[in-house]
Amino acid sequence: MDSITSKKEIKTILSELWASCDSEKDFLAKVESELLLKKTKFPLLEFAALEIHSRLTEKRRNDLLDEIGRLRHMGGYVIAGMMLQLDLETRFEESLAKAGELMVSGDEWYVCDIVGERVFGHCLLVYPERTVPILKRYLRHENGWIVRSVGVASHYAVKKGLEKRHVETLLSLLLEKSNATDFHTKKGIGWGIKTIAKFHPDLVRKISDRLEDDLSVNVYFKNKIRIGLGKSAKYASKRPNQKRS
Repeated sequence: MDSITSKKEIKTILSELWASCDSEKDFLAKVESELLLKKTKFPLLEFAALEIHSRLTEKRRNDLLDEIGRLRHMGGYVIAGMMLQLDLETRFEESLAKAGELMVSGDEWYVCDIVGERVFGHCLLVYPERTVPILKRYLRHENGWIVRSVGVASHYAVKKGLEKRHVETLLSLLLEKSNATDFHTKKGIGWGIKTIAKFHPDLVRKISDRLEDDLSVNVYFKNKIRIGLGKSAKYASKRPNQKRS
């Protein structure tokens, strides 16, 4: 498999793509052959998404997102997630809805995590007041990937410095699923809880004894809390409490 290793290569590929594609069909085919079928690190794919987003109309961006969903290449979901992130400011509800659609149709853990971090996670970090109520609804969603994405988003936002008062709200929210038994739901929610324990051990220690004694709390989550608290000495002091609202 060929590799792309630099932003310079990305720019060259995209310049050739803009110059040579006369039709929508040609463009979509070239994106697949020149980007998605090559081994490329995620930051470079995110850079490609920035470049592509700046050149395409809304309609062509939507067409590309649909094609990415149809092709189901892992790298495509990185591009899709980043493009949707860029649309959050102007198309908030539509971007969240499209992200959820990609997760459901993609039907893989990595689709949920790639798109969930870049869209729901970023959304939570930048627009917490607006996003937390949405995540509360997602936690009760009929699709397991959407439920998992709440933990994924929490992990991302907390790691990036979400304000503590919102972290405390998230912890209470995630613990509503502390009796979950579905494998993928547990993984996502547990990821979020562990990250909170790592970066905000004081919030978790206040309730850890009660959780340990609560037989309704899945042992999986108790273990995630222990792991997170065990790593907190390394991580908690390094994460500034950013003021975001």
